[in-house]
Amino acid sequence: MKIIPRDIPPRAAWALEQAGIHPLLARLYAARGVQGPDELDDGLARLLAPGGLLGTAAAAELLAAHLDKRICIVADYDCDGATACAVALRGLRLLGARQVDYLVPDRVVDGYGLTPSIARRVKERGADLLVTVDNGIASVDGVEAANALGLAVLVTDHHLPGPVLPPAAVIVNPNQPGCGFDSKSVAGVGVMFYVLLALRSLLRERGAFDAATQPRLDALLPLVALGTVADVVKLDANNRRLVAQGLRRIRAGAMQPGIAALFEAAGRDSRHATTFDFGFALGPRINAAGRLADMTLGIECLVTDDAARAGELARQLDAINRERREIEGDMRDQAMEIVDGLFDADDEPPPAVTVFDPDFHEGVVGIVASRIKDRLHRPTFVFAASQAPGREHELKGSGRSIPGFHLRDALDLVAKRHPGILLRFGGHAMAAGCTVLEEHLDTFDEAMQQVAQEWLDAATLLRRLHTDGPLAPEYRRPELVDTLHASVWGQGFAPPVFSEEVEILSQRLVGEKHLSLKIRHQGQPVDGIWFGHTEPLPARVLLAFRLDADEWQGVRRVRFLVEGAEL
Repeated sequence: MKIIPRDIPPRAAWALEQAGIHPLLARLYAARGVQGPDELDDGLARLLAPGGLLGTAAAAELLAAHLDKRICIVADYDCDGATACAVALRGLRLLGARQVDYLVPDRVVDGYGLTPSIARRVKERGADLLVTVDNGIASVDGVEAANALGLAVLVTDHHLPGPVLPPAAVIVNPNQPGCGFDSKSVAGVGVMFYVLLALRSLLRERGAFDAATQPRLDALLPLVALGTVADVVKLDANNRRLVAQGLRRIRAGAMQPGIAALFEAAGRDSRHATTFDFGFALGPRINAAGRLADMTLGIECLVTDDAARAGELARQLDAINRERREIEGDMRDQAMEIVDGLFDADDEPPPAVTVFDPDFHEGVVGIVASRIKDRLHRPTFVFAASQAPGREHELKGSGRSIPGFHLRDALDLVAKRHPGILLRFGGHAMAAGCTVLEEHLDTFDEAMQQVAQEWLDAATLLRRLHTDGPLAPEYRRPELVDTLHASVWGQGFAPPVFSEEVEILSQRLVGEKHLSLKIRHQGQPVDGIWFGHTEPLPARVLLAFRLDADEWQGVRRVRFLVEGAEL
């Protein structure tokens, strides 16, 4: 591993500090590309205008024409899809929709997105308008089927489109051709929120209400914030504002009963909510429903206004998440055994890794692929046998990549070089999925390794950890930890990680898999822990660490959460 301190533009850091930003935060923000204090203004008035998102005006017209008809939301089975569905249901009802319900595909039976069979089920429910959230941009066949059934279709999505757009009545997607929206990274839930803002504006123009009596759509921001962080989209300035607004309401106790119940089930204090809570506590509990059970549980938790019902559903989601962790742990152990057999301990891993076992569960292959990728620093695909009826010979794979290797482009090249072996594929640079016949798995493995061999060089294969450099001793205070945690961090706006050479005073294993440390930092002893690491460290080492605070006998102390070491 190579630890690389970020560049800190001195002029930007000085400008932020002069504007009253804490000196440490000024340095951190400047290193992440913030030029001035206006970029940190998270007020609602600073949100990008809905009119800049192509299709919102037409979507508002379409929705307004169907407020007294039946609308069906077709959701996705991850946290972004669930929160987007909840925002659509709650928002449309606030704006006067009389009959709006939803349908969420089953991961195993239906696969991903709006399919012809989903369109038929929507029609059977008597719907007049079908609205996709967090999916649909690649559903050409599904939209065609819906059109043939007489359904009007509104696609709201944020994924990259394919070569052909679906023939929907309206498409709202910042990544569609011709859209100049400045936030290309807005999540599916954010796209739906913007559609609702446009609809409210249209209804206000038509005299349905005025600025004083209009429905308060900002009440939906806790859901928008949760889905945005959980989907690991880049936290550009606009996304940071959406997340900050949602966090502010949650900390003040103004949130949906389901979000409050999820905080309680996760053992987290919503009064001190952070983006970490969204990404590692609430998001996984909702995602677990889509992975192992039925995402209806997650959506119902987010749309109910009955606190007791929300609590019951949150506890069910927590139990499913515990089951997911057990399955993931077993699969990860199996996968690591397979991986260890691919190369000798003293050798370099292969340029790309493909793992399959008949006992793997398709709902958690992506998580396991991520764990293997983190350990080996190689593009990784993990496959499981399809559980869909009639598709027993198909393998469904989920891939995770490393910086410098565009996974979706790699799949596209494999498909061109070996026509027919990829039944389906799609995704992004860092995460993608595909389906192959079991008999073609070896061909896929060899083809992916060939692409990786061509694209990856020694510099790309070297694991890099970018940090914020040394931590001044005066900043090693619990209250400053609280200040850092209160800020909005995430994908593309990385949480602070510091690095410097320290002395290891003592070290021991706890729980057989974590390294507990006593560190001398700037002349003072500090506790530290390296989760999931068992190898001992030398007496002096260049360490990368995050700041945390724990409490012992009523006294709060700073501790270091180790992220890596340059050995």
